[in-house]
Amino acid sequence: MRLAAGALHSGVMPSLIKKLPVVKHIPIARLIIVAEVAMIAGQHVGRLSPSERRRVLELVRRGRGRPSRLSQHERAELARLVAKAEPRLFAGAVADKLSPVPLPRRLVRGRRRVDRP
Repeated sequence: MRLAAGALHSGVMPSLIKKLPVVKHIPIARLIIVAEVAMIAGQHVGRLSPSERRRVLELVRRGRGRPSRLSQHERAELARLVAKAEPRLFAGAVADKLSPVPLPRRLVRGRRRVDRP
């Protein structure tokens, strides 16, 4: 969805401010940053199938933030699903997006893995 140059003044922002009064206290730059981070998060969550996303939510709800509430099997399953979403790469991509200068590849993507025979 592309916005016309005057869209921020003509209708989009005023209607958003009416619906969410807290938005008028947040500078537009912060809204853009939040939107960019949300897009990156969506890409990483998108690496999971819909059934895997449901299972992650189920495990997180069941655990209520405490790993001890999950069985050993459930903890391993949750760890596998979270790893599939690549949280390290997510953190690097967000840091790169928020950084005023381009970050080195090793900071964004991590060290290269060398497979030794």
